[in-house]
Amino acid sequence: FRYSHVYPDAPEATGTMIMTFTKRRLCRVGRNFAVIALLFPAAVMAVDIERQDVRDFVDTLATSHGLDRTYLQSVLADGKTIQKILDAISRPAEKTKPWYEYRTIFITEERIEAGVQFWSEHESRLARISAETGVPEQIITAIIGVETYYGRIRGNFRVLDALTTLGFDYPPRGKFFRSELEQLFLLAQEETLDVSTITGSYAGAMGPPQFIPSSYRRYAVDGDGDGIRDLMYNWDDILASVANYFVANGWRPDQPVAAAGVTEMEIDVPAGRTKFKPDETVASLSNRGLSFEADLDASTPAKLISLEGENGPEYWAGFHNFYVITRYNRSTMYALAVFQLAEALAQERLAATIDAPDVAHRHTP
Repeated sequence: FRYSHVYPDAPEATGTMIMTFTKRRLCRVGRNFAVIALLFPAAVMAVDIERQDVRDFVDTLATSHGLDRTYLQSVLADGKTIQKILDAISRPAEKTKPWYEYRTIFITEERIEAGVQFWSEHESRLARISAETGVPEQIITAIIGVETYYGRIRGNFRVLDALTTLGFDYPPRGKFFRSELEQLFLLAQEETLDVSTITGSYAGAMGPPQFIPSSYRRYAVDGDGDGIRDLMYNWDDILASVANYFVANGWRPDQPVAAAGVTEMEIDVPAGRTKFKPDETVASLSNRGLSFEADLDASTPAKLISLEGENGPEYWAGFHNFYVITRYNRSTMYALAVFQLAEALAQERLAATIDAPDVAHRHTP
């Protein structure tokens, strides 16, 4: 599971040795962190606030947002560049595992049982939020279940370290993560948070719903009316914010999410970059040889999904609400795992509700 590793801090002496090497070799390696990482694969290094890109970042925040320059430099000087974060982002499960292995991470008896218990514990607030937003209780619960095992596994990296590492020493997405670091400082100012103490995933996602700073600022809501948007510990805020994320991205109440397709032939799926928006219809998929057990309107927009099952290809039709789930995480496997976990939770909860009177009757004197 991607959040299960805790990186031990490097011994102080090792850190000193690495910093000495860095000062001597910067001119040779052109500040290329990859070279250093090859020599010191477990490196933890303090952020060099004299680097030009770091200085430019400070200048931007001070000029554009009026943040105190000394404060920014002090916080960033406390940041750490961590090789383990760079390792983690280069091999996310969505890109390294086939569907039949990825699915088994999230669709387990233990996770379903824990989800039903979580749902029961938050029954009243989930019912209220679902009634207000139209987002099903099981979908909200499944998001928390997939992201952090219902809040149990939230990540152990400081968000500051994650975003400085990826913002300044991960060129493929440095611009994006520097933007998230900027959002983190603005979020801290708005919500009175201590930047240096917030922990989360290796990619800088926070709390049980794993919102990155920009999503926190854009989608978090005050679920209990106390004037604070707390996505770390306040479950009213957390669950309402997950629902709000879906509403803001176009969730359609009482509409389908996905449907399994049945076919006796192999269906051609266009190669290239994955697009998540529905670009076909149920009728066009049926014409290509895919049939569905569910009763679906032939004109319903749909997206053909083909995944590597244990015994061959699995075909699914993803509808508009499936696309909305991919706005939370740009992965068809992620969205399908959320959908399948949600379906399993709803079935298990219904079964428990049906069995409850019998259980009570058997224990009645």
